[in-house]
Amino acid sequence: MTRRTLSMTRFQSSRLAIALSMLLTMSSFLSSCCHAFAAQPPLHPVSPMQTELARKAMKFIDASPDPFHAVQTSIQLLKQAGFVQLKGPYKNLIKAGGKYYFTKNKSTLVAFCIGNQYSADTAAAGFKIIGAHTDSPNLRVKPRSKRKSASGNLVQLGVECYGGGLWHTWFDRDLGVSGRVLVRINHGNDGNDDTTIKVQQRLVHMAKPLLRIANLAIHLQTTKEREAFVVNKEDHLSPILAMEVKKQLIGERNGAKEEDDTKKDNDKDSNDDGWTEYQSPALLQILAKELNVQASDIVDFELSLFDVQPAALGGMHNEFIHSARLDNLASCFMAVQALVNHVEQGKLERDQDISMIVLYDHEEVGSTSAVGAASPIMAETMKRVTAALQTDDFDAYDACIQRSYVLSCDQAHAVHPNYASKHEKSHQPKMNQGMVIKRNANQRYATTTMTGAIMREIARKAKLPPIQEFVVRQDCGCGSTIGPVISAATGIRAIDMGCPQLSMHSIRETMGTMDIENGVKLFEAFLEHFRAVDDSIEQ
Repeated sequence: MTRRTLSMTRFQSSRLAIALSMLLTMSSFLSSCCHAFAAQPPLHPVSPMQTELARKAMKFIDASPDPFHAVQTSIQLLKQAGFVQLKGPYKNLIKAGGKYYFTKNKSTLVAFCIGNQYSADTAAAGFKIIGAHTDSPNLRVKPRSKRKSASGNLVQLGVECYGGGLWHTWFDRDLGVSGRVLVRINHGNDGNDDTTIKVQQRLVHMAKPLLRIANLAIHLQTTKEREAFVVNKEDHLSPILAMEVKKQLIGERNGAKEEDDTKKDNDKDSNDDGWTEYQSPALLQILAKELNVQASDIVDFELSLFDVQPAALGGMHNEFIHSARLDNLASCFMAVQALVNHVEQGKLERDQDISMIVLYDHEEVGSTSAVGAASPIMAETMKRVTAALQTDDFDAYDACIQRSYVLSCDQAHAVHPNYASKHEKSHQPKMNQGMVIKRNANQRYATTTMTGAIMREIARKAKLPPIQEFVVRQDCGCGSTIGPVISAATGIRAIDMGCPQLSMHSIRETMGTMDIENGVKLFEAFLEHFRAVDDSIEQ
């Protein structure tokens, strides 16, 4: 081989080596790009089925601006699935395969269905219970709604804070009114015959911008006031309802006449009854028109204010739900839907237990009431059902308690991208990645090692996304919910869980669209697999 030929061969070999090196580098780059792309969420992460279920949940929430309507909306779904209302003694009324519900104060709901395999001889039967709450922080009309406005020509309502809301978010929002109104109805022909007069409960839902809490213009604030928005709940949260007797619209003279006529109408039958004269005439007129009754027939009311803006899907791919009252109506919807699905999918056929949901009122104010989680509602229902299906033997009820389990569901805190330091570093739940187990060593949550293991095993058995975990930072206070209250009152094992969300207790909150399906599927799996999983774990 000549020197020139050898030189050309070496040159070609060098070029080939360089080309091979570049090819390997490109291959490695493309491989890393593929891995990085695979690690990213899909371009359209929310499926049509998930979107459809989310829209159903949004419709449920929009129809439920207060606990009374939350219960009413839940009952509509239950009735469609064949649930019937329980009234009177349970003995000889309930049976295996039956589906039942009842309410307390029209603001707390209990619904349950009995497995077809349930038997009085089955000592292994128990209750699988999902608990949630129907109330949310809001503004409620005071018992005496009339409030004198400092402006002189504006009608305002007296309201009080219910629960621990982020009250600054209520400013400059369009607010409606909903709740329960007691109305006097005369069923006789003689208007003077008190024996024919009955008092009825009516629900009212006025989803129009009747009220507004106006912010103070920045030009009227001091430098210090601009730095930190401080709300005086008594002075700053009174909403505007109207111009006083429409004076500005029809003139002072006609306005004064209308005011006199209104006063006469309100005083006509009341004779200063100690209630009517302290109510806003404008509010009574609005309620009377909505309910098609006379203002003088209104006996009392329990009214809440709410944001009239409907729930909406948000984000680039509709991956978020923006809505009021996600805490905790999202949990209520998931509980009702899971119970309905348990029935409609034929799961009762091979079920030996009793599947139950209990949606309580008054969680946001501590649960200590006749219809809150601290009440005897759950324990009494279990006793009555056990006695009706088996015997009045206390041992049978006690054995049933030991075989039962409560899944307490209340929304959880998703890690906030702007305040990530507020979360414990190893416990940062993310939206659209499944439900969250909430734990606290000081028993602010009811979760134990055993109850947590049961739910994780149920999720594994049903091939669902792994359950996330949440504990609060040690330098932050920890909230609580109905789990510890129920467990202490009944002795039933319990766990606290929830879907992760942002802006908890704001007038408008955010959660993941896919987490509605994640929650419903986990609840369905709980109702289907609990007995098998519980029996597989050493007690």
